[in-house]
Amino acid sequence: MTRISSYPAGVPCFVDAFSPDLDAARRFYAGIFGWEFAGPGPMPGTPGDPPGEYHVARVRGGDVAGLGSMPSPQTPVVWNTQVAVDDVDATAELARAAGGSVLVAALDADPAGRLAVIADPTGAAITLWQAGSRHGAELVNEPSAWAMSLLSTPDPETAGGFYEAVFGWEREPFEDAGPGVSLFRLPGYVGGEPGQPVPRDVVAAMAGVPDPAAQAAWSVDFWIADAEAAAAAAPELGGSVIAPAHDAPPFRRAVLAAPDGATFSVSELRL
Repeated sequence: MTRISSYPAGVPCFVDAFSPDLDAARRFYAGIFGWEFAGPGPMPGTPGDPPGEYHVARVRGGDVAGLGSMPSPQTPVVWNTQVAVDDVDATAELARAAGGSVLVAALDADPAGRLAVIADPTGAAITLWQAGSRHGAELVNEPSAWAMSLLSTPDPETAGGFYEAVFGWEREPFEDAGPGVSLFRLPGYVGGEPGQPVPRDVVAAMAGVPDPAAQAAWSVDFWIADAEAAAAAAPELGGSVIAPAHDAPPFRRAVLAAPDGATFSVSELRL
């Protein structure tokens, strides 16, 4: 397990999702992970947006993820990955210069921080986070907490160059995970746990998608105490099972969907 109080620039720091039925989403994730929720607090938005709520999910008193209400029910529900930056506005401009785009211009989420949403040149969206009072996830790499974010893209070369230009990430093939899978490393960063199977400067992963017309996207993985139990519970809580529990050594893994359609994977570490 890892307790974290702050994140250096370039390191993914938090995950959240925005749902058209926040109460149902909270019940679902509480049933799957045992999350407790702090809040509600105000949801960041631009002037004219309808008011919303934002809840922080906690495990053993530590922040692990966020759930907010969705202003537009037509928007697909996804899990977002936030990356720590020193200056949201400057990084958004750097993303434009590197061939990406800005989907949501920089805005304040006082007192927690400041954010913007960018997309890489292959279309995958990711959030920039400039910390105020909230730096990010306080617990990671333990059951019911976030462990890793994965980029799936039909153009790994273009995407890899973008993230190197914007965040300083370096790409390295990861043959143990299968063909087309790479690790993103941030030189000089030391995270994770001693003895983990990947270098401690790994900050994310990337998988190439064979279909050139496929939509590039980021996804998130949470560790879980029992992958089989989580898959069995998902339909009972209003969600669904996208991929049943299966072996992906050293993990037992499943892909689930919340009642609002947001997909995520759960991984049970088996040593």
